[in-house]
Amino acid sequence: MNNKQTIAIVSVPFGKGAGSVGAEQGPASMLYAAGLLDKLNELSLGYRLTSEISLSPQLPLILTDNAKHLAEVIDISSQLGERVSQFVAGGDFPLVLGGDHSISIGTIAGLADHYARLGVIWFDAHSDLNTEETSPSGNIHGMSLGISLGRGIASLTTLRGIHPKIKPEHVAIIGARSLDPGEKAYIRSLGIACYTMHDIDRLGIASVMDKVTEQMRQTTDGVHVSFDIDSVDPQEAPGTGTPVKGGLSYREAHLALELLYQSGLVTSAEFVEVNPSLDTNNETAKLAVELIGSLLGEQIL
Repeated sequence: MNNKQTIAIVSVPFGKGAGSVGAEQGPASMLYAAGLLDKLNELSLGYRLTSEISLSPQLPLILTDNAKHLAEVIDISSQLGERVSQFVAGGDFPLVLGGDHSISIGTIAGLADHYARLGVIWFDAHSDLNTEETSPSGNIHGMSLGISLGRGIASLTTLRGIHPKIKPEHVAIIGARSLDPGEKAYIRSLGIACYTMHDIDRLGIASVMDKVTEQMRQTTDGVHVSFDIDSVDPQEAPGTGTPVKGGLSYREAHLALELLYQSGLVTSAEFVEVNPSLDTNNETAKLAVELIGSLLGEQIL
C-alpha cells in the first residue's frame, strides 16, 4: 500500500469457524484494548472504521456435522465478500480484523472480484487445506485456504461466482508446523510454496521473504496477507485457540511484515485468531497491533 491510501477497517467479530469460543472478541481487543486506532493515527495514515459486520449472538458450539456452523460461515462470508469488494472498488486498502480464520473465505472472495491473479501470503502454524471429509474436527477455519483454492464445500468455493478464487502458484504459506497427512499430500501434488519452520530455521526469515516477494512480484496482480496469530510462537502469542510450539519469534514476525511493506506489493490484509479469553494481559492483541504497524510501514528508526 502507499501512505496516502485510505485504510478501510472491517471488523468481523465471528468465531463459529473455530473449535473454541473467544475469537469473536478479537476485533474489539485489537481496536480498543490494544490501541489499533491510536497506532494508525501515530503512523499518519488515512483510515476509516466501518460499522461492524455482525451476526446473531454466539451460541454454544454444536459438534454434530463435518462442517460445523456451515450456514453461519456462508452468511458471514457473503457479507464480508461484498464489503471487501466495495472497498477495493473505492480504492481503499481493506484491513480485516477477525475473528477466526474462516473469515478469509469472505475476504478472498471479495478480493477475487478485482484481481485475476490474486496472490495470498498465508502466515499460519497450519495450512488450513482440509475438506469436510478430511478434517479431524469439522471446524471450517481449518478448511479456509483450501476453499479459496476451490477445494471442498461447493456453497463456499463458488461464493460470488468465481471458482477457484486463487491458484496454487499464487500462494505462499509461511510458518507451518502442524500439517495433516492429506494437507501434506495436497501441497506436494500442487507444488504450493510452503515454508515450514524447518525452512525458516535453515534459510532465515529474510531469505524466505525474499523468495516469497519475488514469487508474488513475478506472478500476481495483487497480494493479500492473511496473518493467523498462531504463526507466532505461543510464548509470544498465548491468546489463540490452536497454539503450536516452535513458531515465529517476535522479531521474525516483525521482520517478515516490515519486508512486505518495503516490497510495495501488499494490497490488503487480515489478522485473525486473536482470542482474548485465552490471552494473558492482552499480550496477543497488543502483538497483533504491533505487527499491523510493521505491515503498514512503522519503522524502528
